[in-house]
Amino acid sequence: MRPAIGKLHVLLRLGCGALVFACNAVMWTFFAKALRCCSSSAVAMMTTTTSNFISSAVLGKLLFGESRVFLWWVGITVTLCGLFLVHTAQPRERQTGEKEE
Repeated sequence: MRPAIGKLHVLLRLGCGALVFACNAVMWTFFAKALRCCSSSAVAMMTTTTSNFISSAVLGKLLFGESRVFLWWVGITVTLCGLFLVHTAQPRERQTGEKEE
């Protein structure tokens, strides 16, 4: 292997590592913001997980030409329906005796 190609290989690996770190930092930042805005941590987790699935599918198609099987689309549809139900549900009334904030 020529030295120039070896250096390029190392630079590409470091760049990919930095990109993974940056993407994870952005994901955790949005998750922390979602935790502050949502009434429940489950809602924030569902929203973040669903957005990760969808963005992975879109980027996989654009960058690598990946295709998704029918069962994957069924699963993401069920997940989106559940997310819709969670976000549109009315908050429950507090039971008497619970401490109000």
